[in-house]
Amino acid sequence: MTSQSHSTSANRDVLLGVILALLAAVGFSAKAILVKLAYVEHVDSITLLALRMAFSAPFFIAVAVWIRKRQVEPLNRHDKILIVVLGLIGYYLSSYLDFLGLQYISAGLERLILFLYPTMTVLLSAFIYKRPIGKQVKLAMALSYAGIAMVFLHDVGIKQGGNVVLGATLVFFSTLSYSTYLVGVGHAVKRIGTTRFTAYAMMVASAASVLQFIVMRPLSALNLPIRVYELSIAMALFSTVLPVFLLSYAIRRIGAGSTSLIGSIGPISTIYMAYLFLGEQITWLQIGGSALVLCGVLIISLSSKRA
Repeated sequence: MTSQSHSTSANRDVLLGVILALLAAVGFSAKAILVKLAYVEHVDSITLLALRMAFSAPFFIAVAVWIRKRQVEPLNRHDKILIVVLGLIGYYLSSYLDFLGLQYISAGLERLILFLYPTMTVLLSAFIYKRPIGKQVKLAMALSYAGIAMVFLHDVGIKQGGNVVLGATLVFFSTLSYSTYLVGVGHAVKRIGTTRFTAYAMMVASAASVLQFIVMRPLSALNLPIRVYELSIAMALFSTVLPVFLLSYAIRRIGAGSTSLIGSIGPISTIYMAYLFLGEQITWLQIGGSALVLCGVLIISLSSKRA
């Protein structure tokens, strides 16, 4: 009987982990949709990013205060520098480039380019740590980039080529920035703790985004339609704060490998939501390209899990 109850409890934990990972993936994917909807109201990327991070910041400050009250080990100078640098690279710079890119490309293409981060992380790790890249990983990368090329050609066919190239380039560098963050974050998380590091890094990114707005925009730029504020709050809650912590809890229950595999639903959910809320087309070229990218990412995720 005891064995059965343990088994039932374990199954519930796994099911809860899967649900949390799915919700996190959909939440992160919804960000592109919310940004595109906000751009309809003629808000610029600097103002929109500042609003998103300003509305997110109180939640991360609350988490940081809660963690501090638990009398955890104080951060040393090295940890503080690490948090600032990785917070700026992984959350601020990556988000800013992504917001800029979304002005020019579809939400579907943006999510697929962002989804290349596992391949970029592998390449960066191979370069920094002098690790060889296996044939399986090379195949995965070939599939992923072929898929991106297909969706890119689809977007070029329905929009002005120059704008699509600019937008895709900005989002590509956003992904590169996030991948650089991932390569460096492992050491930081081990020393500082996942929740604590995330809260502090997001506070750094929030401060940088708000400071950028103060320096580059007049306060009159905040005279925006109420819909922009509603979308910014939704972005902060459902595409920033909740997914970050849902992902953390999912990893605790089912592991990083399984969580990343479930996250593969992200690009598909973005394409569907873009069709539903933005009226973006769904074509066979787009579906084929998405399938190739997902195959590539799954191969890399599975090989990483085995390793």
